[in-house]
Amino acid sequence: MGDLEARLGYRFRDQDLLGEALTHASASSPRDNQRLEFLGDALLNFTVALLLHRERPDWQEGSMSKLRGVLVRTESLHHWALDLGLDGVLQAVHPRKAPPMGPKPLADALEALLAAMYLDVQSIGEDGTMRVLGLVEARFLEAIRSARLESWTQTDPKTHLQETAARLGLPAPVYTQVELAGPDHAPRFTMQVSVGSHSAQAEGPTRKRAEGAAARRLLDLLGP
Repeated sequence: MGDLEARLGYRFRDQDLLGEALTHASASSPRDNQRLEFLGDALLNFTVALLLHRERPDWQEGSMSKLRGVLVRTESLHHWALDLGLDGVLQAVHPRKAPPMGPKPLADALEALLAAMYLDVQSIGEDGTMRVLGLVEARFLEAIRSARLESWTQTDPKTHLQETAARLGLPAPVYTQVELAGPDHAPRFTMQVSVGSHSAQAEGPTRKRAEGAAARRLLDLLGP
C-alpha cells in the first residue's frame, strides 16, 4: 500500500480502514467497501459542488449540476482510480468477470478510498472534508476552470438529447433493448432510442454506454 499512499500524498494511521476501502464485496470478506463507497459518493459530490460554486459564479444550478455529473461519472472516476493504481491493489473474487477489474468496481473503490481518508483524518480531530477537498481540487480544478457551458454535450448525450427533444417540441426519448449478445463476462448490448418518429441504434459493453452511443447518434441525425 506504500505506493498508493505516496500517490495520494497521505499516510493512513488506520491501515485496516485502508484495507476495507480496497476490499470489493465479491471478496467475501466480513468488511467490504460498500459502506465506505456510500459515504465517499456523498463526499465527492459535495466537494465537487463546493468547487463549482466557488469557481463558476457565472453559472446557474442546472449547468453546475450537469458538469458535476460529467466529473463524477463512472468513466471519470475509473481513470482516476487507474492513475492511483487501484487496479493493482483492489481485492476481489468475481468469477463472472475477466481481468482486468472493470470500471465500476474501481470507481466505487475510489469513492471508498476518499471516505476512508476522511474518517482517518477525522479520527485525530482534524478536518477530513478539507483533506478530501484538497484531493478533489487537485484532480478537477483545471477541468472546472476551463469548462464551457456545453462541455457535457458529448459526455452526457442522454441529457442533451432530452433537452433537444424538449426544445424541438418532440416527445421524451424512449430507450429499448434490441439485442444482448456475447458471453457473460463480455456482453454487447444493442439499444435503440426513439424520439417521436426519429430513432437510432448503437451497441456497447453496458446498457448505459449503448444508450449513450445511441443518443449521440440520434443527436447527429436531429442536427444542431
